[in-house]
Amino acid sequence: MQFLRFLFSKIFLKQLLYLGLTFVGVFILISFGLKRITNHNEYQKVPDLKGIPLDVLPAIMIDQNLRFEVIDSTKFVPSLPPLSIIAHLPAADSEVKKNRKIYLTVNPSGYREITVPNLIQITKRNAESILKAVGFELGEINYRDNIGKDMVLEIQFKGKKIEPGISLPKTTPIDLVLGNGERE
Repeated sequence: MQFLRFLFSKIFLKQLLYLGLTFVGVFILISFGLKRITNHNEYQKVPDLKGIPLDVLPAIMIDQNLRFEVIDSTKFVPSLPPLSIIAHLPAADSEVKKNRKIYLTVNPSGYREITVPNLIQITKRNAESILKAVGFELGEINYRDNIGKDMVLEIQFKGKKIEPGISLPKTTPIDLVLGNGERE
């Protein structure tokens, strides 16, 4: 019975009113504060950064009130200059808030180097498929007197003999010297 009397007492109701007013005040303060801090409904468009050199980028990003971070630079695109932007996320013309971080994919300074596989004493057909699978291009094909018809006798780069295992840039044309099927 005393508990019910306490629940309907002036002291308890006054404290309950203070608690409710405090809750509403804190809610209003946080609501308006967050709208102001997070720049609610204030957006800007992301500029198209594709092809822009990396050394020019900081000035553009400061001017646009944006930040950037390079996340990848492994895929070489020959149509774009080295160390320029290939792609970015969020994409161009996306709406973002100021000071948003833009994630960039940058064109490396050149193709990565890969190891020349051992093609000696295998057929032209197999050598072609191995070269393409690794990432090289097939260059010139020359023939030399040898009983092994279409058998790879020598690997060349720019007219000079090379040994398997050396590193060359990806998409480099590799020349092959093959046997023509005739005795020497």
